[in-house]
Amino acid sequence: MLRFRRYRVFIIGAIVLTVLLYHVSRNSQWEPLPSKYEQTKSEWETPKSPAEHATPLKKPPPQDAADSGHKKEQSIKIPQLKTEDEAKGGGYALPNQTPPPAKPHRVQDVDPDERTPAKATPTTTPDAVAPATVPDGRTGSSQNRYGVSDEDEEQPVRVGKRPGAYQGVPLSSTSSVQHWEKPTELYPVDELIRLPTGKPKAIPRIQFRFGSESPEESAKRESRLGKVKAEAKKAWLGYKKYAWTHDEVMPVSLKSRDPFCGWAATLVDALDTLWIMGLQDEFDDAVQAVKSIDFTTTPYRSDIPVFETTIRYLGGLLAAYDVSGGRKGKYSVLLDKAVELAEILMGVFDTPNRMPILYYNWKPGFRGQHMRASSSASIAELGSLTMEFTHLAQLTGEDKYYDAVARITDALEEWQERGTTLSGLFPESVDASGCNRSAAALASLSSSSDLAQDQAKGATDLDDDPRGYVPKAPGQKARPKSTEEGESSGAPPASSAASQQELSKRDKDSTAAAASGMEADARGNFPASKQPKEAAAVGRKDGAKARTTTPNPYDAKGRPVDWDCVPQGLTSGGYGYESYSMGGSQDSTYEYFPKTWLLLGGLEPKYQTLHEKVSRGVKKHLLYRPMVEDERDILFSAKARVNAGSATNLNKDYEVTHLTCFLGGMFGLGGKIFENEDDVEVGKKLADGCVWAYEMMPTGVMPEASIMLPCPKADKCHWNQTAWYEHLDPNAEWRQAQMEDYLKQKEEWKQKIDELQRQRQLKEQQLKHREDGSPMTNGDPIESPTQRDSLPGRSSNTTLGRREVVDDTLASAAPAKASSDSVQQGSPGAARNKVKMLEDELDMNAPSGRPAQSHYGGQVGQVPISELSWPEPPKKPTTHEEYVESRLRTEHLPPGMVTLNDRRYILRPEAIESVWYMYRITGDPIWQEKGWRMFEAVIKATQTKGGHSAIDDVSLTGKPRLLDNMESFWIAETLKYFYLLFETPDVISLDEWVFNTEAHPFKRPV
Repeated sequence: MLRFRRYRVFIIGAIVLTVLLYHVSRNSQWEPLPSKYEQTKSEWETPKSPAEHATPLKKPPPQDAADSGHKKEQSIKIPQLKTEDEAKGGGYALPNQTPPPAKPHRVQDVDPDERTPAKATPTTTPDAVAPATVPDGRTGSSQNRYGVSDEDEEQPVRVGKRPGAYQGVPLSSTSSVQHWEKPTELYPVDELIRLPTGKPKAIPRIQFRFGSESPEESAKRESRLGKVKAEAKKAWLGYKKYAWTHDEVMPVSLKSRDPFCGWAATLVDALDTLWIMGLQDEFDDAVQAVKSIDFTTTPYRSDIPVFETTIRYLGGLLAAYDVSGGRKGKYSVLLDKAVELAEILMGVFDTPNRMPILYYNWKPGFRGQHMRASSSASIAELGSLTMEFTHLAQLTGEDKYYDAVARITDALEEWQERGTTLSGLFPESVDASGCNRSAAALASLSSSSDLAQDQAKGATDLDDDPRGYVPKAPGQKARPKSTEEGESSGAPPASSAASQQELSKRDKDSTAAAASGMEADARGNFPASKQPKEAAAVGRKDGAKARTTTPNPYDAKGRPVDWDCVPQGLTSGGYGYESYSMGGSQDSTYEYFPKTWLLLGGLEPKYQTLHEKVSRGVKKHLLYRPMVEDERDILFSAKARVNAGSATNLNKDYEVTHLTCFLGGMFGLGGKIFENEDDVEVGKKLADGCVWAYEMMPTGVMPEASIMLPCPKADKCHWNQTAWYEHLDPNAEWRQAQMEDYLKQKEEWKQKIDELQRQRQLKEQQLKHREDGSPMTNGDPIESPTQRDSLPGRSSNTTLGRREVVDDTLASAAPAKASSDSVQQGSPGAARNKVKMLEDELDMNAPSGRPAQSHYGGQVGQVPISELSWPEPPKKPTTHEEYVESRLRTEHLPPGMVTLNDRRYILRPEAIESVWYMYRITGDPIWQEKGWRMFEAVIKATQTKGGHSAIDDVSLTGKPRLLDNMESFWIAETLKYFYLLFETPDVISLDEWVFNTEAHPFKRPV
């Protein structure tokens, strides 16, 4: 029974709390959002201005429904919130009409006047038109509110929010959409670098002069061309049906993903491919979608990846504008959207040295913050913005776009002239900050206090070896640490008094500052304008006041930021360790030197100089010929590792990576325009090397990365299986030593087994004598303990298996005269005595755990003869040959390949890119045959219902596992190069167009 007196305190408290909560809820200025099921028909059919309300939860609108209504708040202005349907993802398709071009985009439900008609016949139910989706944990993937997943929807084009809006990302009820806002430029340039003008130079012909083809050749080529086009259309339709306006489709699970801000990367990346392949309707649909992309916001990333955004989005828009007619065409919106995106990206160059920020924090909270370029930037990301911004400047006439990237090129040229560790090449990691931190530290020390400089002078040289504790000599008193001038006395140093005064002075300053209410920053420094008066002269040698400087900028949290540094150009960001290669994080910067020279019509010579030095550096330091079984004359590019500033200790990884396969095209193109036929031949061997890498795999597809056996000399390279096996097993000598040790242990084991067998025979004879009483003859093979111990590998306490057996019982069979009261051998009495001696020593009836004692002082084993343990034979180690054969069998390594570092194929284009360049440059149809075999193998391994997928292992003989990923470059690059390989050579001729690193063709100046 509840006793009121015992619980009265708790009851009264609960009543008081309930009353308080009631009054608080009545006085709250916030109204609870109504349930989506409480909305009336008029509320979600009557549109109201977004400025009048915040968006409440609502039921899904029909196809032509407008924004839902809201109540106006009087006391508190509520930010515009997303509806529940929006928060759960909404639809992904195009709006039904073109939006007004003048107003900036805001993420909200699509109004009826912003919709464009969809190509596919829409489903009649409202839910099929604008499904409310729920994220399933993967970015961009969703299910509708009735539990039906997107891949089950029959409608290929879904109506919903414009690209760039919240799509498939869960939002809290208090989230609001943020948009990029143009910041005030903090580091403007005094004078722009102007775009080179004038008539382009006469550039040598690049493409082979193709003649006419026979009807049979034409039919064969057209058949292959049609098959490539069919695969491209299949990939496009998979994207359009399952990931429309998202970045990428997941072709196995039939969902979407958004790694690049959700601005429809595949759609923009594929625009020029659609036009080149003659897919006009698909191109027009995509252009309509491009109109609705809002580059000022993204729910998927807080930063913009500048490199990827530039080559995929900006490059894709400019190329689509060019191939569709440019100024003479009807797609000027493509250039408009390119300018819109470029204006956002221009903010990355607003740094003290104008080197770009490579991951741009676009949200308004970062606006106006001072930025520096990274001290460990990727050389590829830093130097691969040139073509896109240069071509944008050509199309718009705005020099600011060219100025932004020309300063990067000038910095690279200065660095190359100044010299890098491997001449002509740049390390993978670059310090682009423009700030020499070491010099800044030294400069800071020169203006430091007396105490700080004394401490620095007395510091031990960091290059000296560390010294541990040194004990004092006997009778010697402890004294201070010795210095370079000699042993110091026990008195304190002369500067101690000054030091104590210095510290006391600082304490007073801090106390005074604290009393005045001032706060120090994170380093313990006070703002210059609020320093205590006494603090200005502290530590100055001349007693003068500290110099005044312009107040430092502040970071997002209001704390002062120190930007003082000693200016410097580009330098290595590897902290003493550098890596050089033509692969990932380095490739496209080198690719852009000859291509930008072409794009500028040869009017800027620095790009030719940069390329020619790179070409010499690659041939000197990186190129190698692999040792292959058929002795094919091919080349690859290695990765070199070296200590900064010294090329003497060079280490190489003889790698083969898919990303480096672009190098054949680069050498071929550069060799043609700069009239270097040797480079063209190098390009052929590089391209053929990647073809070999395709042909050697069981799937016919090249892996992402592997290691090869290099030839000792490039001109003479004969197949050497022994050398290959040694590289496959670098521990061959250790395995040989293991085998020798094994043979020795095996011989010892055999001797132990032989000894045990002899002892077993003796035991059996002893038991036989004990049972039948028969005498043992003098000829019995019985040895004494001394004789037994003298056997090879034996000792007086030999361990047999897991149990110790000391056969001292055999001593009872010694000659009868060993005992003084023995009887004559062969008599019944003698036999009985022997049996009794055995029984006593074996002590069969002794209690468990009490061992019987032998006449020789040892313990008699209790193990029956039938249960004796035999020693385990030594385990045979794996031989060098066995280890190699096992690796070849399980890893499927072709002759000459040492390691498969990355077995995947992710639909990369670099190999077919170089094959296409070689065909267009040489005119040799053998390159078409090589490319066709590559195409058939790739399609067989990657095709899925929703397009084509990356695979996990190209070394398998069966069907590889699909990785459910189709990157945007599959349609933009890989399928485009396959298509152009079988298209007539006049389509996108190399003498009229130049490609960026994402295979987007830009029109060359004429």
